[in-house]
Amino acid sequence: MEPYMERITLDGINLTLANPIELPLRWVGDEELLRQLLAAWMVIDERDIPFNPRLIGKPGVGKTTLAYAAAKRLGRKVYLFQATMDTRPEDLIVTPVIGPEGSIQYAASSLVSAMISGGVLILDEGNRMSEKAWASLAPLLDDRRYVESIITGLRITAHPDFRIVVTMNEDSSTFEVPEYIHSRLQPQLFIDFPEADEELAILKENLPFAGSSILNYVVQFLQRGHASDEPYSVRDGINIARYALKMMAATEKDPRELLPLAVERILGEEALRYLK
Repeated sequence: MEPYMERITLDGINLTLANPIELPLRWVGDEELLRQLLAAWMVIDERDIPFNPRLIGKPGVGKTTLAYAAAKRLGRKVYLFQATMDTRPEDLIVTPVIGPEGSIQYAASSLVSAMISGGVLILDEGNRMSEKAWASLAPLLDDRRYVESIITGLRITAHPDFRIVVTMNEDSSTFEVPEYIHSRLQPQLFIDFPEADEELAILKENLPFAGSSILNYVVQFLQRGHASDEPYSVRDGINIARYALKMMAATEKDPRELLPLAVERILGEEALRYLK
């Protein structure tokens, strides 16, 4: 059975909307970060407009999870757009597709679908996009709050409930964000590596079937890595513990005995120095 796709008509143009996403994510990190993100989206006067915040941090620290949790806290539909170096302006707005009998139909992006439905758009890894792609979003990110589709000729105005959040990784495989976009993506919320107790809580949330000894062992490993400014994230820790548990099921060995193997397979041999 094909998933239901909502269709609407704007100025005589039929658009097929993208479906919102449902993810098994729950934020168990710093509650203050969640409050700051929700505050950025607030509208406190009829002349006020929401901010377009960006979440910055190393890969795997929970930026997308935080954004999703904040959107769910508002009770809104959540849409996700994964940015890449190949993202084109039309990918962000409306794309023509071939319909039945060779007819041309128009598919709204997840961003436009969120704008129309009053949902929340998570623009994931936004600093992987080129300036040309960012330029198409400039009027959406200021008080105009609209986008223009060159393909259809439509000007699409955002629903008052529409919110956007942009996640950005701190790594070398990204573009510099243009200054005129930089000023529109405020405030900046930095997500750092969690403290040991928070890291343990995140591991328990994601691996409820794992024993406490292996999770504590992984947290100790990660904390040593953080202290040495290594980029090892809680996502890496989850993968290490999960692989060790799978190997335990396959070999019937103790998972702590298998952790060096798991660390080497996930992060490489150089990471073994942080195991004790």
